[in-house]
Order: sequence, then structure tokens, then C-alpha cells
Amino acid sequence: MEKQLSNKNLKKLNSKKGLLSLLTKEPISLDRAIRYVDYQKKLEKLQIELIRLQTWAIENNERIIIVFQGRDAAGKGGAIRRLTERINPRHMRIVALPKPTEDEQTQWYFQRYVEQFPKAGEIVFFDRSWYNRAVVEPVNGFCTQEEYKIFMNQVNDFERMILESGIHLVKIYMSISKKEQAKRFADIKSDPLKQWKMTKLDEKAQDLWDQYTEYKKAMFEKTNTKESPWKIIRANRKTEARVNVINHILNRIPYDKNLEI
Repeated sequence: MEKQLSNKNLKKLNSKKGLLSLLTKEPISLDRAIRYVDYQKKLEKLQIELIRLQTWAIENNERIIIVFQGRDAAGKGGAIRRLTERINPRHMRIVALPKPTEDEQTQWYFQRYVEQFPKAGEIVFFDRSWYNRAVVEPVNGFCTQEEYKIFMNQVNDFERMILESGIHLVKIYMSISKKEQAKRFADIKSDPLKQWKMTKLDEKAQDLWDQYTEYKKAMFEKTNTKESPWKIIRANRKTEARVNVINHILNRIPYDKNLEI
């Protein structure tokens, strides 16, 4: 460890972020604290780029949809928080729809999602989306096999229409291992500040792991198209996943990287 504690690393540990990391997590780990400081610096630079992307979208009346799907406890919410915590809240929305109402159940499946689409200059983040029907709903019996087949036959055409209307669409899938999911569930259950996150679906997720995997593979095979591809983010390490999510969005959307903010 002596070799790693260069003047540069000592300076990191002696910073506000470094000291905070050292003192708030047990057991004390110098390596972890240094990694955290590096992550915070990366995150700050990326968030500045997100502000630049949003400014470009506002000035050019661009519309952007970012879709997040993934296993329960994969870190979708945490990634969205890092994406949105520095940008202008008046020009973005986070959409996490509850289960459909009786009226919505009689509508075209995509309708309630279309109603949440962005206006000019707006970014909309979907914390789960229409892709619930590709995996969550059939696994848990929330839709019939016929409804599932209709969705799978329509979804690529639906997204082609989104893109042809001029909306930028980015699809992200957060992927974690079964062991990591079990570890995160145990953490949620043991923390009074997190217990509200645990749902009935989460309780069954480990038992239904293989069924989720089967439908997930079918979703990728059908909907990972050249025009509207999926980006799979390995999310066992949360900080690394968040950086990769932001980098992917910045790379997918052709914003003006030289725009003054």
C-alpha cells in the first residue's frame, strides 16, 4: 500500500470527498476512498457534459427519451439520479408509471407511454417502460401470451415511428448477477431507510431468475435492432455502471460538444 500512497493519492485522501469516504464506511479502506474520489471527479466532468447536452436540446427543440430496463435492484434508479441531479429540472422528467388503471387496460398498450413523451427541448427518463410487457408482465402473469405476442410484433414498428418523428431514443439495460441481486436484496431488507424499495415482485425475483433470463434473451433477439439498439451495462459495481451509462448517452446523442454553457 506504501507504493500506492503517492503525493497524488495522499492529496485525494486529504480532500473533503476523500475524508468523507474514509469516515462513513466500515471498515476503513484507503483504496476504496481513492477510487471514490476518482469516481466523483469523473462523474462531475460527465455531468458538465450532460448540462451541455441538455442546453443543446433546449436551444434546438430536440426531444430525447432514455429508457431504463433491467433486473430488480440493478441500479436503474441510482443511475437516473446521477444523470438528473445537475441538469435543469424544468426541462426533464422521470417517468415511473404504476400499474395500469382499469381505463388504461382497455387502451392500446403503448398509449399511456406515448402520453409521457417529451415536448420540444425536453429529456424524459423512463424508469422501466413499455418493455415491461417483454419481460416482467409475461413472467409474472400480468399479460396473456397473446398480448405478449402482439407487443413483440408491434414494438419495432412503434420505435421506428418514434425515431422517424425526430425523437432521440436511447435504450439501456442494467445487468447484474444473481449473486449480486441477492446481496442487494439482503442490504435493502436490513436497512430501514431502504426497506420501502422492496416490492412483492422483488421477493419473487430470485426464484424466477431463469424465466426472466428466457424472456430477456427473446427481447434482445427481437428488439436489438440497428436503428434502435440496446446497450447492456454491467452493473455489479454501481459506480462503474453509472459512469458507463452517462458515457453511452453522451456518445449516442449528437449534441454540440463545443457548446458554451
